[in-house]
Amino acid sequence: MDIVIGSDHAGYLLKKELAEFLTLAGHEVDDVGSFDSQPVDFPDIAQLVCGKVVEDGRRKGLLVCGTGVGAVIAANKIKGIRAAVCHDFHSAHQSVEHDDVNVMCLGAQIVGPWLARDLVEAYLSAEFDDSEDFVRRVEKISRLESPSSN
Repeated sequence: MDIVIGSDHAGYLLKKELAEFLTLAGHEVDDVGSFDSQPVDFPDIAQLVCGKVVEDGRRKGLLVCGTGVGAVIAANKIKGIRAAVCHDFHSAHQSVEHDDVNVMCLGAQIVGPWLARDLVEAYLSAEFDDSEDFVRRVEKISRLESPSSN
């Protein structure tokens, strides 16, 4: 699978570890930064990750910041992105199965590396349930991005 990953400075170490884990698992990993622990603004990284996910809908995105909250707020401002903060196994797979999430956000100060790996595996292995109810709901979410719906 083709994965775009990024973090701010608070998520740098976990992002680095996850990128290595994913590469070893055979995934194509596009790491857009940060590349050290120097301060960087998470909206800038979210824009880089999400831009690549929107550009190629087959890609999945991963964002890591301190709590995951800032990253998910920034990601969900980008048209075509459905992002979720996932700190438990159920949310990691169900967010894809029910809401067709294409960017998962993690909090490096909330989850440790072993749990983060499990969450990423659950997220990446999940598939959207294209039953009528879920399709209808995701379409409604997409319509919220349209200026005429606001």
